[in-house]
Amino acid sequence: MKKILFAFVLLLVAAGVQARDFTWNDGVEASSLTLVGKAFETPNPYDRIDTVRYKGFDKAENTMCRQPAGLAVLFRTDATDIGVSMVFGERSSTSYRSYRGVDLYIMKDGRWTWAGMNDFPADHNNPSLIQRVVKHMDGSMKECMLYLPLRAEVFSCKIHVPQGATIEAMESPFRHKIVFHGSSFTHGVSCGRAGMSYPVQFMRRTGMQIIPLGFSGHCKMQPYFADVLEDIEADAYVFDPFSNPGIKTIKERLLPFIDRMVTAHPGKPVIIQQTIYWEKENFDTDAHAEFTGRRAVADSLMKIACKKYKDVYFIVPDAALHNGESSTADGTHPNDNGYSLWERSIEKPILKILRRYGVK
Repeated sequence: MKKILFAFVLLLVAAGVQARDFTWNDGVEASSLTLVGKAFETPNPYDRIDTVRYKGFDKAENTMCRQPAGLAVLFRTDATDIGVSMVFGERSSTSYRSYRGVDLYIMKDGRWTWAGMNDFPADHNNPSLIQRVVKHMDGSMKECMLYLPLRAEVFSCKIHVPQGATIEAMESPFRHKIVFHGSSFTHGVSCGRAGMSYPVQFMRRTGMQIIPLGFSGHCKMQPYFADVLEDIEADAYVFDPFSNPGIKTIKERLLPFIDRMVTAHPGKPVIIQQTIYWEKENFDTDAHAEFTGRRAVADSLMKIACKKYKDVYFIVPDAALHNGESSTADGTHPNDNGYSLWERSIEKPILKILRRYGVK
């Protein structure tokens, strides 16, 4: 009898293993599903800004316009496994997996819940390589959100499921439209995963649709960025403008930049964030002097702007732990926990402002 039971168990195990053997389908192009986070239509659907239409960007900025940082694809599937294949253009060689990787969230109990991730080698050029993102799920229908890489130009992103499984576009559950424009902080530099920048965390937690326009090292209130931002119709505009420019540039550009935003978007809230405390200031006296000076200039100019315009607001984010431990990856850029702290620090102030405008 024991031998019969043992043989039966082996058969069940073998059946279970066999059930996990499958062939991937040919893949569904992500752009044929539901892309969220786009400000405009672009010739390449994975670009953020059309650099043929908008001019003035330098080489690095042109590259970042073509990086889908913060963009995500929504779909429904009953697959047990999900894989992704990609074709890249220019891409970062840096080791952060978020730069050339995808990050998957699945709706569970009313919350977007992390499900899996994977990335591609820096020299990846094989469009037939399928990287598995999640495996061994049950076969129930699920609502999925897949974030695209932070620092790679994407020509193709195909989502693969086992042959016979369903994959289809889903309607976006996100409401309104909130623009986030800023520095490497807003871009998500040093995130461990592509879905961990503070703007996309804000989107998951609040259900507000965000337009992610972070430009690492290059958010200096340039007039050509203002050209783009003037053309985006949204319910609110949130800026991180003091992290890249020096004191002289802040003095020259801040008030004219705000003037343009208020003129282009009358009656819409323009929310300006102070730059965070940079942990390198702890003992580096030059860094402390520089960033203390930036914050002081920002404070003084924002008092003028907020007095002049009733729809301009100034908030102070916080990405620090305040216990002597670090919440950054390098003394400058927050790690995943630091970006979560940042999002928590601005969520209530922004939502409070939005409610004044009926944006709920």
